Amino acid sequence: MSDESDSVSSTRGLTPDDLLHTGATENPSAEDLVLASGRDLTPENLEWAERTLAREGRAAIDKRLP
Repeated sequence: MSDESDSVSSTRGLTPDDLLHTGATENPSAEDLVLASGRDLTPENLEWAERTLAREGRAAIDKRLP
């Protein structure tokens, strides 16, 4: 990724691609699921994500990514 695209992403408030992952090679965390869902990192949302990951596994994050 070029420096230019990082700075463009930063000015738009977007997460740079090199910081995103879907958990394809490892299990996604509750934080990953909250962020992929477009929610704020709050205790309530983290609890929701933990329950969702327990129920759906890795598929939970794939269902919420565009």
